[in-house]
Amino acid sequence: MCRSIKKLRHADQPATAQEIKEAALQFVRKVSGYRVPSKKNQAVFDNAIEQVAHATKTLLENLEK
Repeated sequence: MCRSIKKLRHADQPATAQEIKEAALQFVRKVSGYRVPSKKNQAVFDNAIEQVAHATKTLLENLEK
């Protein structure tokens, strides 16, 4: 587990879009092994961040409270 990814689900306050994107970035960095991708991999890297952020937002919105 990447320790820099913080818990985003809180009972009193929903995660912000920025928090979700930062967590997605950390996840993609960890999985890909790249802190900064090469220019030829930048589009794939950015797309993965967007997909992970979207999945995270969907998950948090749909969890039972």
